[in-house]
Amino acid sequence: MAPYNGTMHELSSPDAPLIGADDPAPVSVHNGNGRASAIVLCDHGSNAVPKALRGLGLTERELHLHIAWDVGAASVTRRLADALDAPAVLANYSRLVVDCNRPLDHPTSIASESDGVRIPANIAVTEAEARRRAEAIFWPYHRKIGAGLAGFAVRGVLPAIVSVHSFTATLGGHRRPWQVGVLWDRDDRVAAPLIAALRAGGMEVGDNHPYSGRMRFGYSIEVHATECGLPNVLIELREDMVADEEGQARMAAALAGALLPVLADPALYARWAGAE
Repeated sequence: MAPYNGTMHELSSPDAPLIGADDPAPVSVHNGNGRASAIVLCDHGSNAVPKALRGLGLTERELHLHIAWDVGAASVTRRLADALDAPAVLANYSRLVVDCNRPLDHPTSIASESDGVRIPANIAVTEAEARRRAEAIFWPYHRKIGAGLAGFAVRGVLPAIVSVHSFTATLGGHRRPWQVGVLWDRDDRVAAPLIAALRAGGMEVGDNHPYSGRMRFGYSIEVHATECGLPNVLIELREDMVADEEGQARMAAALAGALLPVLADPALYARWAGAE
């Protein structure tokens, strides 16, 4: 299909289904029968775009940049889920179609520009088109997470939530020194021992760097964990550490080794007293 370079009106009607028979499902579950008291999330693991949106007007090169996805995050998520014996839920479309880790009314929910790159198909998106994308991708992903959490509740389990992302090695010409970033808001029950374990293993770890969980700009952790007091952590992996299968396997093993003792503590599985 030729790349899209025109206006939103030239794309398929907002009344037509966004995801076709040849497109990926909006969400996938990995290791769905995992027995750990934890669930692993991957909001940005794919750079796929529904065929109806014709690549959003971007080149193949642009769709492989960090603006479209978190490089290596999906592979690490699956490997980590296997190592923890935990289920994982992964969003299967690019954050540029609709960002599954932003509130739908956030300015970057459907970004018209990202890191200096113009997104032609996202300029002047109508309310109907935004709703079509949310209904096709955003809500199925979050309903699947909700269903997973409901399954834990049926078993009488209050689970921990681990979210996996990746970040660029440089920003604005400056090298980011952290190999891993551990993000948390006020509940550090998972974050604090994870940071300590990774540092003990020789890693350069950012404590709320390169981003801060206290900024609350996301959606998945905030809605599914923070608001209801579930133990949680968001992990950011530097792209060059997870750029190939060897790095992804090594990182997943390191994270699992650090997380397993944390998740083995029965005291972890209680609602945080400061939950909203």
